[in-house]
Amino acid sequence: MEPYIPDTLPLETIDWIAHIPHIGKANAALARYDGILRGMVNPRILLSPMTTREAVLSSRIEGTQASLEDVLQYEADSKISLTPEKHADIQEIINYRTAMNTAVDYLQKRPLCTNMIRDIHRILLTSTRGRDRAPGEIRRTQNYIAPASTPIEAATFVPPSPLMVMDALSNWEIYLHSEEKDTLVQLAILKAQFELIHPFSDGNGRIGRMLVPLILYSKKLLGSPMFYISAYLEQNRDEYYERLLAISRSGDWNDWISFFLRAVVEQAEENGQKVQHILMLYDDMKQKVPEITHSKYAIQAIDAIFSRPIFQSLDFIRSSKIPKESAKRILSGLKNAGVLEVMRERIGRRPAVYVFPQLIAISEVVEVVSHT
Repeated sequence: MEPYIPDTLPLETIDWIAHIPHIGKANAALARYDGILRGMVNPRILLSPMTTREAVLSSRIEGTQASLEDVLQYEADSKISLTPEKHADIQEIINYRTAMNTAVDYLQKRPLCTNMIRDIHRILLTSTRGRDRAPGEIRRTQNYIAPASTPIEAATFVPPSPLMVMDALSNWEIYLHSEEKDTLVQLAILKAQFELIHPFSDGNGRIGRMLVPLILYSKKLLGSPMFYISAYLEQNRDEYYERLLAISRSGDWNDWISFFLRAVVEQAEENGQKVQHILMLYDDMKQKVPEITHSKYAIQAIDAIFSRPIFQSLDFIRSSKIPKESAKRILSGLKNAGVLEVMRERIGRRPAVYVFPQLIAISEVVEVVSHT
């Protein structure tokens, strides 16, 4: 199989008339979701579990098996017993989230670009199975996608020759910063083209999925870079890969664009429902926690348990910045009231681990939906 030669962007083969209904639905669904996000005072805190969940699902598409609860438990107590495989899975997920947060901070200062993507790729592959796959470096060798031990002649997909990668990325970046008839169609093309260029030796799919909220945010379609598309892509993994492969095999961009716009509609609606459930829970806690604790630190406590719904008491004190004795009284009150549960009692010098089950339950609904 010969290496794929990427199309030059912008494309001249888009059937804009056929996409009009999908474009309208996708933009309307995204606008509704953005309206919910813009009504949030602190989306980065409140949506922290959803951000971790996106990292879990995006990594699962690549084969990891760790769950959201696995990650949160590990972060609450890194001394828990894990198999080497599970530990590696969790580290990949944590790296994904760290890379995403780094990219968001980067976008406050400068526009999205290839150098930034190299930086987040470096974070993504640090201290994981990919650390020997040239983190942050554009590949200099020919790679291909195939089952293990399969020769390149029988590959599912052979990305462009390394001699073409830099020119293709340059064209990609120029298109990223250009105007297109519709931004969501442009995003569909950018995501697919990036994954087809396959500029890195590993991690291309995860970076490609990470680019979706980053581009939505940089193009001002979202007020916060909090859009979670991996649940739909994992649920429809076979079609996801087939639509990408159809571009390389027959130049079929239009079916990919239709698939992607459908994903935006579904995930904007689902994300919106989850965010509203989190907001309702947050408002409920703003009523309950002050009544339970009678503390001036109630809001700090609420923000702490929303940002980390599984935690050690010491983590709570550190993240909430509440004085130690006050924090202990708050935790005791919330436990007695049933807001928090003890996942593990204090053992010797190891502090107790608490869980905020109502927030975990919302996240677990996301996990169930992704497998239906």
